[in-house]
Amino acid sequence: MSNNVVATCPTVKRRLISMVYESLLGFAVLFLPFLIFEIATHASHAPLIEHMRQALAFVVLGFYFIHQWTRDGQTLAMKTWRMKLVGANGGPVSPRAAAVRYLLSWMWILPALLVALALDLHRWPALGAILAGILLWSLTAFLDKDRQFLHDKLAGTRLMQLPPLPKKKKAAAPV
Repeated sequence: MSNNVVATCPTVKRRLISMVYESLLGFAVLFLPFLIFEIATHASHAPLIEHMRQALAFVVLGFYFIHQWTRDGQTLAMKTWRMKLVGANGGPVSPRAAAVRYLLSWMWILPALLVALALDLHRWPALGAILAGILLWSLTAFLDKDRQFLHDKLAGTRLMQLPPLPKKKKAAAPV
């Protein structure tokens, strides 16, 4: 491994907490493109505009994640939680692997969304289905000896836990 990356996988709990932070950052990433889109479409809720809004979110988030993962293997949330995405060989993530990982990462919620749609669930029951889907997908880590999630295994990527930052020494008080 390069850059002194410790060859351990972050705990599932740590990765799930990081995902909560990542979702908050996702809203920030979407803010400006959505503001421009809403102004351009006069905040219409016509069915075609709703689908365009969903496509915009998918594309903007895709650019963000693929760029961050291929640039230095980390998003801001991953930096905060001391995690790094690497290729299966421990090197940088290729654009292809990052794109495959992004597409596969939708498996966290897509099956649950389809179940909610099929069962005509709304509001709290739909949210419950999505949370259940996230919980079930997180269990895929326990199918792998290295505790990697299924989307990382399929994309040929690995999440690594970085070592803690060195503690800063306190400056000596003047005498």
